[in-house]
Amino acid sequence: MGRRGDDTMPGPLDGINVVEFSTMIATPTAGMLLADMGANVVKVEPPWGDLWRGAQAVAPTEGRPFMAYNRGKRSITLNLAKPESAGVVHRLTEQADVVLANNRPDVAARLGIDYATLSAINPAIIYCEGSAFGHNGPDSYRPGYDIIIQGMSGIAASEGKVQRGVPVHIVSSPLVDSACGLAQAWAVCGALFARERSGGTGQKLEASLLGTSLMMLGMRFVRIDELDREPHARIMESLDAMRAAGLPYSDILETYEAQHFQSPGNIYYRFYQTADGALVVGCLNTGLRRKLLGVIGLHDIRFDDGYDQHSPEAAAFGEQLMSDAEAVFAGKTTGEWLDLLDGAGVPAGPVRFVEELFEHPQVLQNNMAADVTHRDLGTVRMAGPLVSFSATPLRAGDLPALGQHTDDVLGELGCQPGEIAGWRDAGVIL
Repeated sequence: MGRRGDDTMPGPLDGINVVEFSTMIATPTAGMLLADMGANVVKVEPPWGDLWRGAQAVAPTEGRPFMAYNRGKRSITLNLAKPESAGVVHRLTEQADVVLANNRPDVAARLGIDYATLSAINPAIIYCEGSAFGHNGPDSYRPGYDIIIQGMSGIAASEGKVQRGVPVHIVSSPLVDSACGLAQAWAVCGALFARERSGGTGQKLEASLLGTSLMMLGMRFVRIDELDREPHARIMESLDAMRAAGLPYSDILETYEAQHFQSPGNIYYRFYQTADGALVVGCLNTGLRRKLLGVIGLHDIRFDDGYDQHSPEAAAFGEQLMSDAEAVFAGKTTGEWLDLLDGAGVPAGPVRFVEELFEHPQVLQNNMAADVTHRDLGTVRMAGPLVSFSATPLRAGDLPALGQHTDDVLGELGCQPGEIAGWRDAGVIL
């Protein structure tokens, strides 16, 4: 199977062949990241295309979500439900180093792209499978999308935001899907290294959206038995009782948050309205907090001796401190405040909208955005490779039109023109 041609120095995964049987976000993200690293990624799509080609479509079979997660790949069409496709899958697998898949196990087996089938063809393959909840346990049968995992993992409740009585969906980023794609690409690189050391032994990898979300919760998903056993039991008993009583979610959340103490009056790690917009400050230690107080001219009694953060006076002071800080920040423009905050060494920045980043010098001068080419749509600017390699640079590849590389890839696999024409007539390929 041919490797990606390039005029630049090869990437760290140059010479690695990846076959991707996946759709949506997480596993396609993994394929795209591997392609950025120089791998030759062949995305296998049904003749009607990945389902996300039709989302936010800008042209027939071309949607923005598909573009966001599939650059640098070569697209071939193959109807896996047709018996004739098995031969193509066999040839792809023979020459593959990595297979990416995110079908349910029963679907993968029915289509002949499960690990048992493909590893029998090529025992050296690294087979990376994405799932929602893992393949064991009471939720393993459930389909999983980013919003469902936000709800079932505790992320939505931990945000503490309610709209119309229910948790607010984090919509600015498919954060769990994206992180799971990163996890899969990371796992593949580790497995390739392990295969190199073992002399060619492949293996199966699995990354789940739920497992990824627990890692993303960070300190929220840490329980110290000696310290947390009793508080944890009380919270669980309280949740069970409130649900049994039929209390609305907003009431449950209010009680839950009251059981997790937060020092009153957060003025140090938050957003502020200014005279002409908004800015954000992030002061996570005492030194930085004192610097912020110096800039805005306020006093915080939490730095005084004998302060009791659990007292009613502390709560009242915290509320007043937030109001005072908000009034101070509203009195100057964002630019004026940033001059003052930067001069004092206080971490801060302006609040921007996404559109402001496409031409921003900070983004462009650090190659955080990349211009790629689509056969039919021309130049597309999107997020660039995530990291910089000095000796084996990463490169954002072009965007594949549906089935654009079918004939090329099949020819590289040794398929004859007559075979390809016959499969096209039979609807096996587009």
